[in-house]
Amino acid sequence: MNFQKILINWYSIHKRDLPWRQTNDPYYIWLSEIMLQQTQVKQGLPYYERFVNLYPTIFDLANAKEEEVLKNWQGLGYYSRARNLHFTAKYVANELGGVFPDNYKQLVSLKGIGDYTASAIASIAFNEVKAVLDGNVFRVLSRYFGISEPINSTIGQSRFKELSQSLVVNHNPGNYNQALMEFGALQCKPTNPDCSICPLARSCKALKENAVSQLPIKLKKNKVQKKYFNYLVVLDPVGNTSLEKRTSKGIWQNLYQFPLVETPHAIDINDYQILLEKRSFVASTVVDIHLFNEKDIVHKLSHRHLYTKFWIVTLNDQIMNGIPLNELDKYPVPVLIANFINEFKTKSL
Repeated sequence: MNFQKILINWYSIHKRDLPWRQTNDPYYIWLSEIMLQQTQVKQGLPYYERFVNLYPTIFDLANAKEEEVLKNWQGLGYYSRARNLHFTAKYVANELGGVFPDNYKQLVSLKGIGDYTASAIASIAFNEVKAVLDGNVFRVLSRYFGISEPINSTIGQSRFKELSQSLVVNHNPGNYNQALMEFGALQCKPTNPDCSICPLARSCKALKENAVSQLPIKLKKNKVQKKYFNYLVVLDPVGNTSLEKRTSKGIWQNLYQFPLVETPHAIDINDYQILLEKRSFVASTVVDIHLFNEKDIVHKLSHRHLYTKFWIVTLNDQIMNGIPLNELDKYPVPVLIANFINEFKTKSL
């Protein structure tokens, strides 16, 4: 049984009709690969279409303001991808004349482009014989070849990289890579794959050894941290509020949020003075403070869970450089904040 031929034949029949598969332009392939990192196709597709319409060339993306790019990325998560996307667009447009490097070695040197993305662009756009390794590929190879080394261990990474490179076909490697990834996404799914219709079933070691559900193996991640966020939604007599920009490195860099007080544990309305003291509010200007949500909103990120409360703080005095409530939608904010704004507007009408 020829592993590669079966995959390519399956792909020719079952592949999804996706816009980035209709081109070899490295700009569009790069856009799609960055957007689909840790994102499902159904979620990423509308964002891809939006960016292609707004920024049809790399020069259009390079000339956009970062704040605008972040706003159009809002809701897709992992915002460092958007910042790196914009940085690399400016570099390619201004330093390379808008021409993407045509090989893996130079592609992987660009900001935000790692081994997988560089391999995908090099093979699909430039026909370079480079294998890709993403979650779908790890799963297919682990099950089919019965590999028990953890996919996130040094030994496992080395073995999978060597194996995948030995399998990639010399003729049209991009098509083979896409076939392998699509097979993992649609057929060899993470849970409950239908092995009865799998064209590779007869020679799949995991199926033979009844280990499909156990593979691939992944080492446990670090314990998820709990964080307690308290956002102060300040309202003044003329209908203005206040936002601040997150400038420090970390989650949501360069996005906007309401003034934040992080506490070591969840607090309730009896502890409101802690918030006012930490944010330097003058007590005499506060007319009222109450909780928008008494029960924490739990926002889950990859390594931390944010237990969040929104506090409505009404002031006597007008806020300096305040933002009208009806202009909040102009600012790029984390989806946690965006969801609150939508709910707050609905309840305030």
